[in-house]
Amino acid sequence: MSATVGVAVFPGTNCELDSIHAVESLGGNGKILWHSSKNLAEVDAVIIPGGFAHGDYLRPGAIARFSPLMSAISDFANNGGPVLGICNGFQVLTESGLLPGALQKNKGLKFLCKTVEVCVVTENSTLTRNAVKGAKLSLPINHFEGNFTCSNETLDTLLEQDRVVLRYCDNPNGSMNDIAGICNETRNVVGIMPHPERACDSLLGSEDGKILFDSLLGSN
Repeated sequence: MSATVGVAVFPGTNCELDSIHAVESLGGNGKILWHSSKNLAEVDAVIIPGGFAHGDYLRPGAIARFSPLMSAISDFANNGGPVLGICNGFQVLTESGLLPGALQKNKGLKFLCKTVEVCVVTENSTLTRNAVKGAKLSLPINHFEGNFTCSNETLDTLLEQDRVVLRYCDNPNGSMNDIAGICNETRNVVGIMPHPERACDSLLGSEDGKILFDSLLGSN
């Protein structure tokens, strides 16, 4: 039976249809989850996609974290449900406390929109279980506040627990330890800045995002 993936939509989200297209191109079912919803309606996994939730007012993700939908997603995650935050979705996850750290303005204070190479650091996450450790993936980035930061203690914990999921091969934004993505302790919540949904078709220049979505679809 095909996995059903709920895709969260806040005012200002703009990558929900890209995410649904990627899910459905790989045999899954995509379902929109509106920010005012109080339940997830029988989904197998959740994606919080990119965009500018609530216009990024205050801080990216700072308002979205208070939505009824995020309460439902937090419950889902705490019960072991697979959750992926992409770009703005990663920011929402850190603001919600589902992932540690924060995403600050890029080094150089420039918006970045280009394709980068990232390295798979661990196979032990809901997003990389079908990937190969050390593999290099070509994925687009599209952000102004993608510079991951955290305390030294938190970084030590992430490294000791093998919770860095993706790392930039050539750091574009100043992220601590070249981090492009991390997971939680139970490895079912993952946040990444690159956009794998934009790398699932050869027409877009890369199909490297497929292995990540395959992992997510098979993780329920």
